[in-house]
Amino acid sequence: MDGLTVGYLSSVYPALSHTFIFREIRALRALGMEVKAASIRLPGDLDRMTVEEREESGRTYYVNSTSYARLLAAHLRLLALQPRGYFRAMGYALCLRKMGSLPLFKLAAYFAQAGLLMDWMRREGICHLHVHFGNPPATAAMIAAHAGAAPFSLSIHGPDIFNDEGANLLAEKLDKALFVRCISHFCQSQVMRLTAFRQWSKLHIVRCGVDIRTFSPRPVPNNPVPQVVCVGRLVSAKGQYVLLQACDELRKRGVPLHVTFLGDGPERPALEEAAARLELRDLVTFLGAVGQDQVHSHLDRADLMVLPSFAEGLPVVLMEAMAKEVPCISTRIMGIPELIQDGVNGFLAPASDWLTLADKMALLLGDAELSAEFGRKGRLAVMEAYDMETNGRAMHDLFAREVACLGAQARGGAA
Repeated sequence: MDGLTVGYLSSVYPALSHTFIFREIRALRALGMEVKAASIRLPGDLDRMTVEEREESGRTYYVNSTSYARLLAAHLRLLALQPRGYFRAMGYALCLRKMGSLPLFKLAAYFAQAGLLMDWMRREGICHLHVHFGNPPATAAMIAAHAGAAPFSLSIHGPDIFNDEGANLLAEKLDKALFVRCISHFCQSQVMRLTAFRQWSKLHIVRCGVDIRTFSPRPVPNNPVPQVVCVGRLVSAKGQYVLLQACDELRKRGVPLHVTFLGDGPERPALEEAAARLELRDLVTFLGAVGQDQVHSHLDRADLMVLPSFAEGLPVVLMEAMAKEVPCISTRIMGIPELIQDGVNGFLAPASDWLTLADKMALLLGDAELSAEFGRKGRLAVMEAYDMETNGRAMHDLFAREVACLGAQARGGAA
């Protein structure tokens, strides 16, 4: 992109739960784009990451890992180099307190982070900052942009960010962002609620994706007991209790299966207790958080993937399973119907309806032909709309249109 350097910022990077960001950055670099990564905090699961992800961590700038001495030095440099911009950012941060009713200590933290980001962007020659999610890192990026640092853009995923739009200052961020990337039509519809019609032209749908060569069709499993996997953090929004209830129903019907939960989270003790209370200990396994290598191996052996969520953006783990031709069942919520067409390339059940979920699971586990058909059509759906190479190029082209234009204007102004 004609020598332009773009920064990528997220709350934690690289992370097992956000591997799509790592893949997206890698895809952009493969297209010749200079991308520098920053993260608010260091991930706590580096030991479970791939070698490539650990190497990426070594190249990432971690904002909250900066010492107090370096924090002070960065702010003093900015004060000396851009005094007007520095105080303008400080005044803007104070205005944000009224907009979102944020505590002063939080705004002070965001302002401190903004100063570190501005210093980092100056050192690295970054002309634009792209932020994944609309959460606190985007607040720091917005304050930095107000000081005259690089403009910023957003990737909005949802659904959590829409739960507390006021506290997250989401409308203000959408207004100030150079452009907004939405991962689905559902996501874009929620963004449209918060933006004026005149700004809809800066909203763009670029879906997340997977490497369809890495996530290639797995061999048809030959398990003596059908294996079901459920991948995701163990939190109430993922609906794992509903899957346990469906398993209880299937046990009563005499349908053989074993369910492996991949992921960890605050609900794990309660889920294990629920499994014991339902007498499902022999039918379910809680493996905890695992790296991508283990996710691959479990998907390779899976007869079925089930994600009974109550709230989702558009789960990448479903794309991964479908790319491997694992038949999938999920819920008819938010962006998921844009990926899974009910009865065509998978099944959708109403959220919370464990009886319908059990019916769909029994149907697929008992029909090898239908499972294989869903597997083939699921992979085709991913290849058509969720291929990381294609969607990485779409992001590259979006930066080329929006950011490269700014770079040309800046160079013209300096001439």
